[in-house]
Amino acid sequence: MASARHGTDRATGAPNIDGKAEAITELMLEVAQCFFRIRALGQKTGLITSWGGGAFGFMRSLALLGPLTVPQIAQMRPTSRQRMQRLADELAAEGLVEFIDNPKHRRSKLVQLTRKGAARYGELSAQLMAIASTMGVALDEADIRKTADIVRHLSDDVKVRSERLP
Repeated sequence: MASARHGTDRATGAPNIDGKAEAITELMLEVAQCFFRIRALGQKTGLITSWGGGAFGFMRSLALLGPLTVPQIAQMRPTSRQRMQRLADELAAEGLVEFIDNPKHRRSKLVQLTRKGAARYGELSAQLMAIASTMGVALDEADIRKTADIVRHLSDDVKVRSERLP
């Protein structure tokens, strides 16, 4: 008979109510472990700054959405405005982003990619694609896309639950 780990009670063969919870817990722990491995790889390849800031993700947001304020970028991530400000300042010091006037708000500047930043984002995107093209060779594209969809749904659920908490 299947074990409780696989969603059925060993003694009765009936569906185990806790099987799904156990499976979700295992998935969350695996995703967390994968995240830390991805972050370490990202730091080694320059996709993530040495102090943990997501330079690639920050630049990707600007490349896809255009100029944004630091608070807008922070709202898109589970992080503080201060952390995103530090990253914006670091990227500006490297000439990858610049602060421009915001017609909608006098004090909250917009951040946009510079030409150098757009070029660097293109390089990092190509580097990420090169790394990704060598990963998951035993998996087919449909399984990978389904897994991404599942993780996205789980992430959305976590976000909603987190927003409900004080």
